[in-house]
Amino acid sequence: MSPSFKLQCHFILIFLMALRGESRYLELREAEDHDPLRFLGANLKRELAGEPLYRRALRCLDMLSLPGQFTFTADRPQLHCAAFLIGEPEEFVTIHYDLVSIDCQGGDFLKVFDGWILKGEKFPSSQDHPLPTTERYIDFCDSGLSRRSIRSSQNVAMIFFRVRQPGNGFTVTIKTDPNLFPCNVISQTPNGRFTLVVPHLHRNCSFSIIYPVVIKISDLTLGHLHGLQSKNPSAGCGGIGDFVELLGGTGLDPSKMMPLADLCYSFHGPAQMKIGCDNTVVRMVSSGKHVNRVTFEYRQLEPYELENPNGNSIQEICLSTL
Repeated sequence: MSPSFKLQCHFILIFLMALRGESRYLELREAEDHDPLRFLGANLKRELAGEPLYRRALRCLDMLSLPGQFTFTADRPQLHCAAFLIGEPEEFVTIHYDLVSIDCQGGDFLKVFDGWILKGEKFPSSQDHPLPTTERYIDFCDSGLSRRSIRSSQNVAMIFFRVRQPGNGFTVTIKTDPNLFPCNVISQTPNGRFTLVVPHLHRNCSFSIIYPVVIKISDLTLGHLHGLQSKNPSAGCGGIGDFVELLGGTGLDPSKMMPLADLCYSFHGPAQMKIGCDNTVVRMVSSGKHVNRVTFEYRQLEPYELENPNGNSIQEICLSTL
C-alpha cells in the first residue's frame, strides 16, 4: 500500500480494516460484556423484538458500522472531527439528531455528507452521485432540527463536526434501511461476492474495495452481446451506452482512478483480473434502456502476490494482470 494513501487514511483510524473482520469486531467487543446476544449475527440481532439500543460515546475521529445511539461531548475544544459511517452493501444509512448542543454563532458546526470524502476525494464521485457536491452537505447550523433525520443515498455517509466549548456536543441515532437496488457501495470486507443490478435506470454505479484484490467476474448481462478487453487510451467500448469498467488507484474517488479494463458485451463464465492497487472499483455505466447485471467475486491479494507479480504492469500505480 502506498505511503501517501496510508497517510491520507491515518486520521480515520480503522478505515483500512474494512470493518466486518476488524472494526466490526472492535465495536462488538465494546458491547460484549453487556450483550447477552453476542453470539448471534448482527442482522439477526437487529430483527429481534425488544433488542436494547446499542449506545456508546462518539470519538472525535471514529468509524461506525453498527446501528445505535452515539453521544459526543467535548472535553476540550475539538476543531477537526469526523465520523465515517458504513452499512452493509444492501443498506442505506440514516442519521437522526436526538439532541444537539453546539454554538453555531461561535464557530461550531455539525454537517452530514452523503458519502465519504477524504483529502478532497469523494465516494461516490461527482459523476456517479445524483446530487451536486454542495447539495450532499447538510449543515445543522443552516437547517436546525427541521431536518432531524438524514438518509444517505448508499451504504456510506459521514458526520463532520467542530465543538469548541467543553461540555457541549450532540447525540445521534444511526440506523439502516434496506436498499433493494444498491448502486454505489464501499465493501466492508476484503473478500466477498456481489451482484450489481441497474434496472432500466440511466445512472452509473461503483463498487469499491479498498484493498489490492483478485476480481473474478462470473456473469455479465448488458443490453448487447461477448467480450473483455484491456484498456488503452484509444480503446473503450466504442460509444456503447452500457458497459462495465475496472478501475484502480490510490485514492477514494473513482473518477480519479486509472481505467484498467472495459467489459463491453455480455458473457457467462469466469474472467479474472489481478489488480494490485490500494483501491479497486467495479463501475457500471447504464443508459437506462436495459436491465444490466454483473456478478463478481473478490479476494485480497496475499503479500507474496504483490511482491512477485507476473503479467502486465500498469505504470507505477498498481499491477494489473489478466
